[in-house]
Amino acid sequence: MTSVRPDTAAALFAEVAVAQSEARLPSVSAGVLRDGALVWTGARGRFATADGAAPGPDVQYRIGSITKTLTAVLVMQCRDAGLLSLNDAMGKHLPGIALGDRTIRHLLAHSGGMNAEPVGPWWERNPGISFDELTAAMHDSQAVGPADRRHHYSNLGYGLLGEIVARLRGSSWLELVQERILDPLEMRRTSYFPTGAAAEGFSVHPFSGRLVAEPAYDSGAMAPAGQLWSTIEDLARLAAFWIDPLQEVLSRDTVEEMATPSAADPREGLTASYGLGLRLIADDPHLLIGHTGSMPGFLAGLFVDRVRRVGAVTLGNATYGRVASLAPDLLRILTRYEPPVAQEWVPEPALAQGEELLGHWYWGNTPLTISVVGGILQLSGGLGGRLSPLGPDLYVGRDGYLAGEKLHVVRNGDTISHLDVATFILTRTPYGT
Repeated sequence: MTSVRPDTAAALFAEVAVAQSEARLPSVSAGVLRDGALVWTGARGRFATADGAAPGPDVQYRIGSITKTLTAVLVMQCRDAGLLSLNDAMGKHLPGIALGDRTIRHLLAHSGGMNAEPVGPWWERNPGISFDELTAAMHDSQAVGPADRRHHYSNLGYGLLGEIVARLRGSSWLELVQERILDPLEMRRTSYFPTGAAAEGFSVHPFSGRLVAEPAYDSGAMAPAGQLWSTIEDLARLAAFWIDPLQEVLSRDTVEEMATPSAADPREGLTASYGLGLRLIADDPHLLIGHTGSMPGFLAGLFVDRVRRVGAVTLGNATYGRVASLAPDLLRILTRYEPPVAQEWVPEPALAQGEELLGHWYWGNTPLTISVVGGILQLSGGLGGRLSPLGPDLYVGRDGYLAGEKLHVVRNGDTISHLDVATFILTRTPYGT
């Protein structure tokens, strides 16, 4: 494992120690990564297990809702394979289910107005039930609002998504997680039940300060929402995947789609939103993506900055306390003490198509420029975004205002007359005169 400087390590450990002390955490374990590699781990607290064993980067903790990110990956794999559309009503794949008009996209983004929890005893602290029992208790009247109104977190929705992918693939949710995610990412210490060195879940009595053991049941049909156990080392591998996607699991384009805001809670303003299975935090001027997790006796956090290629993961065995929010704090410390080094500039390669578009253009009398950045055409100015060739004299916007829009090169004989993109006419001189 490469490392950070001693002053960085001291600052990271100090932050972990403050969180453990002030939040009264039996134990907390953490790690930070840079360029896909785990560069520091640290832990505090002597009560990871019932016998007082110390925490460490290979000790399992329950990761709660970070499990949802893996369920979301399975859904997006099905979409990319043509097995479903994100706009499919879930009733198409679960015939006869209540609230069946909610779409796959609604479930992924928690934007369908579904109730947060299944009806019945608190599922996180009781033995799980079967999928038939779960859906038998569902009713349309349980909706908390209309679809597409706001982000309303729904654990229930992810239990349903797990069943959908299982039916489409003809395997159990757990088998799919293992074969299609854990094995390719070499997450060998992530499992349905704890194996080997594993922390015990505790809560801390608010007045006596003594530890109270928390149960850890099989979540049954709700497992896709929060069942899994993992370690700092394995979560670092998952975090590295969100920075550099493994094509075998998901394409970079699909990960970028998942990391695009889909729903938000108005109370949180513009600082936090939810993509497709991922939490998004606006950390001006940066964007952090990842997820938090909690189950009785356990807390977890995983966040990365894909642009700066850094991330942090945290695990703790407490029901309440500063564990999930510790991950972004550690990420900020890492980048403050050791700012990411800008990539070295190298000359651009020759373009297979588009050389003749380089230079100055005008939209009316507004100056624009087409240049090459990272081997890709970049339109800068009043209209911005990157452009990719689709065919002779045809391009598509990759991002920005023109994302998905087509740019046509209009010729007068062998000479370019103008560019036509989304009804905007670009000419080499102001207003083409």
